[in-house]
Amino acid sequence: MDVAIFGGSFDPFHIGHEKIVSLALNELKISKLFIVPTYLNPFKNSSFLNANTRLELIQEIYEDTQNIKIIDYEVNKEKKIPTIQSVKYLKNKFDLKTIYLIIGADNLKDIHLWYNFENLKQLVKFVIISRDKIMLKNDNINAIYLNFDENISSTSLRKNMELKFIPKKIQQKVKKLWKI
Repeated sequence: MDVAIFGGSFDPFHIGHEKIVSLALNELKISKLFIVPTYLNPFKNSSFLNANTRLELIQEIYEDTQNIKIIDYEVNKEKKIPTIQSVKYLKNKFDLKTIYLIIGADNLKDIHLWYNFENLKQLVKFVIISRDKIMLKNDNINAIYLNFDENISSTSLRKNMELKFIPKKIQQKVKKLWKI
C-alpha cells in the first residue's frame, strides 16, 4: 500500500491543514493518508491544547472519510516520539510500500537535526509543502515539492484566536477551548 503521512502538533488543526490534506490526496498516488498528531513536538516543551483534545478534534473532522486514517500512536505513547519511530511503526503495522512524508518547507533548514535522519530518508520520500510563498530546496533529500500558498499558522491562530481559520465542523469546540 502506498501512503502519505502528515504528522504535526496541529495545535489547533486549521483550514491550512485541511488544504494540505486535499492537496496530498489530489497530487500523490496514494491509497491512504495517515494524519499523525504528536503527543509533543520533539522540538518543543509544551502545547496549547493537550494531545488528546487535538486528536479528538482531528478525528471529528475526518470521521467519515474513507481514504484518511487518524493515527493515535504518538498521542497514546504520552511522550515525544521521533518521526522515524512512527514511520517504522506504521510500515510494520500496515505493510507499506511507498511512504510519502509530508513536511512544511520551514522544516528543511533543521531537518538534519531530526532523530536518525539518515535512516529516515531511506524509508520515506519527502513531500515538501511551500510555506509563506517560500519554497526552500534541500539537495540532501529525495523530495516532491508542492506549492501551497496559504499564509496561516497555528502560532498566529492561537495568538489572535481567529476562528475563521478553524474548520467549521470544530469551530464551536475550539471556541469553548479558547474561552472566547
